[in-house]
Amino acid sequence: MLEKCRSAQERWGGVNEIIDRWLKARQDLLVLLLESGEESDTRAQTLESFCQILVDYTSAGYFEVYDQLIKEGHAFRDEAGLDTAKRLFATIDGTTEVILDFNDKYEATDDLSTLSQDLSRLAEMLAVRFEAEDQMIAVLHLAHSAEAQREATVS
Repeated sequence: MLEKCRSAQERWGGVNEIIDRWLKARQDLLVLLLESGEESDTRAQTLESFCQILVDYTSAGYFEVYDQLIKEGHAFRDEAGLDTAKRLFATIDGTTEVILDFNDKYEATDDLSTLSQDLSRLAEMLAVRFEAEDQMIAVLHLAHSAEAQREATVS
């Protein structure tokens, strides 16, 4: 019984840790987004750091977070949540090209003449993406948190 309880806690607690770490990276990303738009002696270095965190954040979404959320939806047999997640994923996926284009452009150039416009467009896409990601977390993780707690307590 103790082993089952540990297993449930590891299973659902692990998802919490992944999401928490990912949301912390989102905060770091937003701070650097603002700093990247400011004129400074370290702007190029800030922009480089921003691009790295942007790509890491985007990759973690695809290869860690979304996968865990989908697994959780399947584990709780939440067909409605999974259907909603498909729609949200399409929205998220639509922002990825803008993110990658921004990274590719500023990873390979010192020309910052269009940086303000590009940051503005990127910020708009990130707002759309963050909203969809938050909804996905709500539908596939937070919606099951009480059930996961019961599972851990009963086990």
